[in-house]
Amino acid sequence: MNPEQLLHHFDCISEAPDAIPRLRRFILDLAVRGKLAEQDPRDEPASELLTRIQDEKARLVKTSELKKLESFEPVEAHEIPFTIPLGWEVMRMGWLARKLGAGSTPLGGKAVYQSEGVPLLRSQNVHDDGLRLNDVARISRSIHERMSGTHVQHNDILLNITGASIGRCALVSSTFVEGNVSQHVAIIRLFLPDIRQFIHLSLTSPLFQKVIDDVQVGVSREGLSMQRLRLFPMLIPPLAEQQRIVAKVDELMALCDRLEAAQAERENRRDRLAAASLNRLNQPSDDPSLFQDQAHFYFHHLPRLTTSREHIQQLRRTILNLAVCGKLMPQDSCDEPASELLKRIQSEQEELVKARVLKHDGGDLMMLEEDLPYKLPSKWQWTSLRSIIVFGPQNGISPKPSTRPNAPKAITLTATTSGIFNPHHFKQVEANISPDSEFWLRSGDLLFQRGNTREYVGIAAYYTGEPRLFLYPDLMMKVRLSEKVSLRYVHLCAIAPAARDYFFTYATGAQATMPKINQGTLLRLPIPLSPIEEQHRIVAKVDELMALCDKLELQLATTRTDSHRLLEAVLHYAIEQTA
Repeated sequence: MNPEQLLHHFDCISEAPDAIPRLRRFILDLAVRGKLAEQDPRDEPASELLTRIQDEKARLVKTSELKKLESFEPVEAHEIPFTIPLGWEVMRMGWLARKLGAGSTPLGGKAVYQSEGVPLLRSQNVHDDGLRLNDVARISRSIHERMSGTHVQHNDILLNITGASIGRCALVSSTFVEGNVSQHVAIIRLFLPDIRQFIHLSLTSPLFQKVIDDVQVGVSREGLSMQRLRLFPMLIPPLAEQQRIVAKVDELMALCDRLEAAQAERENRRDRLAAASLNRLNQPSDDPSLFQDQAHFYFHHLPRLTTSREHIQQLRRTILNLAVCGKLMPQDSCDEPASELLKRIQSEQEELVKARVLKHDGGDLMMLEEDLPYKLPSKWQWTSLRSIIVFGPQNGISPKPSTRPNAPKAITLTATTSGIFNPHHFKQVEANISPDSEFWLRSGDLLFQRGNTREYVGIAAYYTGEPRLFLYPDLMMKVRLSEKVSLRYVHLCAIAPAARDYFFTYATGAQATMPKINQGTLLRLPIPLSPIEEQHRIVAKVDELMALCDKLELQLATTRTDSHRLLEAVLHYAIEQTA
């Protein structure tokens, strides 16, 4: 694999999930397989390195610095899942290491940490690219001296052996002065420091990270025992080849750094452009022609601007916002004003109040001026949800669950949390409900969640299915609208950003509990009512644009799949080229 090939394909493969991290893992995988750098038959074979290690061991035994020579079982063929390159050797980690042991935490733990003193390296300080000392704990020199068995030296390799960061591995640089390690970090000190860079590279590779994953112990917390670590099969190339491999890895990792920076900058530019365009649409100019130009620009460039699910979600919110602000469709001077529509609904409601089908509510349910978030077009009118309903609000019921297969079905909150009714989310309950009860859903019912998290409280969805299939729970309220308004349009008003802000503001309850809205809050919900003809035009346009959003989401998923396949092809080709 060469940098030119990687750069040539980068714009395409970078759309794949985790493209850069996968490239980094691939580079390390090639490195430990002997496929990253050229092999030279003139190199001194790795067997000579083993001889030097054996000589060093003998010297240390002779000087009593090493008590005895430990024997290890040979590495079996199945432990290395590929053919070992010519001139390479494989030995157990314990055979290569002069010191292999976990650190320790001083008696008293955090209580003995201090602002000045000797560094105590913990797992958060150990990273694959080196030690990070910005959050290092410190202990007194006297404690450090008592922990003499876990002192760190500048030729050491440190490996995290517990917790979420297990397997992270750092080389201790030559500039490191002194320190100790906690019990969550192991010290690997090699007989032959010359090979430590390749050993470090190997430990961070996918091959050895999988070995670490496979040998973890501990039920409640991941952990790697020293005995397991001692038995790790470590590949040893000729020293000259090790140096070429390390240099090539450094070169390609630097390239990945540049690609990552370029990717981040590109995504940042896209995010800024998408945010600026959406902001212009959400706060349109008073000049209609200027606004139309801005809208035309955005929708024309949608495929390039929407490169993430977050962009598409922002676009959906913008479409809803424009729809209920009267900015999505041009007004028609021939439309009857919304005020005339409201008069007819008021007459309908008066008859229903007389028939005791609809409750009569007093002036305490009038909308507040501060709840009207924007100015409406001339033929529109702010009104409350109360002024356009013919039934409700009515809370649902919460009977006990049932295991009977023919028991009635009651929807759960999840059935409406998306803003679209989902009939697959229900539970069966013990209930004997009259067939004509309003606790049964029927087509046209508009449901609001009266209790949920602040993100979802008040979310609305409408039901269009068969009658008497579902009951609805106590944490929902049901209303039915006058047939003189569009249910679809009012639903858009109820899930648009202004309505979500309204419910977020008026939901009550402590943060630790489930916030709720009451019936009065629901009835006061401000509805930006447009002429009925325009309601239908708006719903049709929203359907068209939401279908476009669906298409964009599908294209985004397809693009990522194609990028994933291209990345796989590039990596596969790279393997073939280096085979």
